Amino acid sequence: MKMLSTLFALATVAVPASALAQNDFSTVEIKAQELAPGVAVLFGAGGNIGVSYGEDGTVLIDDQFAPLTGKIQSAVASLGAQPVKFLINTHWHFDHSGGNENLGKAGAIIMAHDNVRVRMAAGATVAGNVVPPAAKVALPVITYAEGLKLHLNGEEVRVIHMPAGHTDGDSIIHWTKSNVIHMGDLFMLQISFPFVDVGSGGDVRGFVAAADKVLAIANDQTKIIPGHGAIATKADLQNHRNMIATVIAKVEAAIKAGKTLDQIKASRPADGFGVKADGFISADSFVETVYAQLKG
Repeated sequence: MKMLSTLFALATVAVPASALAQNDFSTVEIKAQELAPGVAVLFGAGGNIGVSYGEDGTVLIDDQFAPLTGKIQSAVASLGAQPVKFLINTHWHFDHSGGNENLGKAGAIIMAHDNVRVRMAAGATVAGNVVPPAAKVALPVITYAEGLKLHLNGEEVRVIHMPAGHTDGDSIIHWTKSNVIHMGDLFMLQISFPFVDVGSGGDVRGFVAAADKVLAIANDQTKIIPGHGAIATKADLQNHRNMIATVIAKVEAAIKAGKTLDQIKASRPADGFGVKADGFISADSFVETVYAQLKG
C-alpha cells in the first residue's frame, strides 16, 4: 500500500485502475500556467499536461488519471479554450494516459507513437503493478513511426518520436513558434532519478539521445515541460543530460575495472546534480538499472 501511495503522490509510473480507486482524487487541484499565447501547462496528480488552444481547437498533451478528467476539462475551459479536440500521449503509462477513455468517449481524436497503441492494447506489468488492456475507445486512432506535424492555432506543432528511452514509445512535442517543448517522462526536474521502464523497451542511453535532440533545438528562452516537476529551462535539461551521461560513463568504467555493483553504488556516481536522492527512483536504484543495462 505504501508503494501505491508513493506512485499516486509522484505519479511517475502506470498504476492499475483498481489501485487508483484506493486514492482520493477529490482533493486534487488542477492548476494552469500560461507559457505563451495559446499554450499552457496543467499541473495535477500525474504527468504534466500540455495544452494548445485557439480558433482551430484544443490539443491536450497527456491526460493524467481517469478520475481527474472532469477537473481537467474545467481547467481547459477556464483558459477560454474549446473542449478537447485532439489528444497526444507522450507514452503509454497510466499517469499520462489514464483519461484516454473518458476523452475518447467525449470525441477527442487520440494520437501517439505506434508502440503506445500496442502496449496499451496488450496491457503489462510495470514496477510490479498490473495494468490491464485498455478499452478500445482509449486507444490512439492515429499512430506514427517517426512523428507528425499539426498546423493549427497559428503555429506548427511538431511531434517527434524518441527511440528507446523511458519506453519505446516516447514522443516530445515542440511548439515551434511559442518556443515550448513537452518532453514527457524523458525528463523529470530533480524530483527523481529517471525511470527506465525496461519492460516497455526503455534504455537509459535513450535519455541522453533525447536530451541531446532537445538541446539542439532549444535556446535560453525555451520553456520545457518535464513529465513531472516545474517548468524547466535549457540549463536544467543540460544538467539532467550531464547527470545521466556521467553516471553511464562512471558505471561503464567501473565495470571495466572489475568493480562490483555494491562497490559502484558506494562510490555514489550520481551525486552532485541536485536530484532528490530518495525520490521514486532513488540514486541507488538508478545506478542498478544502468549497471544491468550496460552488463546485459
